[in-house]
Amino acid sequence: MQILNSLHLINNLRRDVSEHKGTSGKLVIIGGAKNMSGSIILAGLAALYTGSGWVKLISLDPDFPTVIPSHPELMIYNSGSQLPAEILRDIKPDVIVVGPGLGQNEASFAWLLAALEYQSPLVIDADGIHLLSLHPELNEPIFNRSHSVVLTPHPGEAGHLLNCSSQIIQGDRMTAIKNIIDRYRTIVVLKGHQSLVGMPSEDIQTCAKGNPGMACAGMGDVLSGALGSLIAQGLRHNLDTWQASCLAVEVHALAGDLLAEKGVGPIGMTPSELAKEMRTILNSSHKQSS
Repeated sequence: MQILNSLHLINNLRRDVSEHKGTSGKLVIIGGAKNMSGSIILAGLAALYTGSGWVKLISLDPDFPTVIPSHPELMIYNSGSQLPAEILRDIKPDVIVVGPGLGQNEASFAWLLAALEYQSPLVIDADGIHLLSLHPELNEPIFNRSHSVVLTPHPGEAGHLLNCSSQIIQGDRMTAIKNIIDRYRTIVVLKGHQSLVGMPSEDIQTCAKGNPGMACAGMGDVLSGALGSLIAQGLRHNLDTWQASCLAVEVHALAGDLLAEKGVGPIGMTPSELAKEMRTILNSSHKQSS
C-alpha cells in the first residue's frame, strides 16, 4: 500500500504574471436535474475556489436560474433546443465534469454520451456513474477515447459498477478499486474512509487524510468540481490528469482535517466551507514554497 503524497504538485499551479482565464482552464459541469441543482452549484464553487479560470454550469432543470446571485462568476448555459453534442462543440471546454445531480432519464443519458464522445479529459461522478452501470454499451465510448476519464464512485456507486453490495465493496476496498480499473481502464477514485486512487499504469494510492466530518451530502460534489478544476489548470501547468486527480483528493481531505482542527467540525462541517479551505491550502502552499 502506498500513501498518497502529492501536495508538492501544488507548485505546478503557480501563476505566471501573464496568466489569463484561458490558461487556468475552461471547465463545464453538467448535472443539476430537477430538485438536484445544488449539486452542480457546489461543484462549480469548488472549481472557482480551486482556481479554474472559467466555470460554466449546464443544468438539466428547465427552471434553473440564469444567474447565481451569491456567485455571479458561475456562468449558466441555457441549452434551449440544442443537442448536447452541439452545445459542447460550441463551448469547447478544456475539461468536463458530468454527473452531480444528473438524474437517470433519457436526457441524462444523452448528456453523458455527449460528454464521452467529446474529446477532453472527463470526470464522471454520481448519477453519471450509475448510468454507466445501467448501460454497458457506454463502455465502448470510454475505451475509444483519446483523453483520460476519472470515475469517482462512493461505495454504493462502486457496487453498482461491480454488481454487488456496498458491504462487499467496503469489505475489500483494494480489490474493488482494482476490479473497477480493470473493467473501465480509467483513473478511479474510490471515496470513503481512506479514499483510494488508482489507474491501470499506476500503483493504488491510499489517502491517509480526512475525517468523519466529511460524511455530509455535497462533499463528493466539491471533490468532482475540484478534480475538474485542477485537471483543467494542469493542461497548461505541467500537471497530468493522474497527478491532478491525486492532488485534488489529498487537498480535499486535508481541507476537512484543517477545518476540524479549527473547530469547524467534525460535527456541522459543510461542503461550502470545505471548498474555501481548499483555496487556502493551495495559496498557503504557494507562499511556503516561494
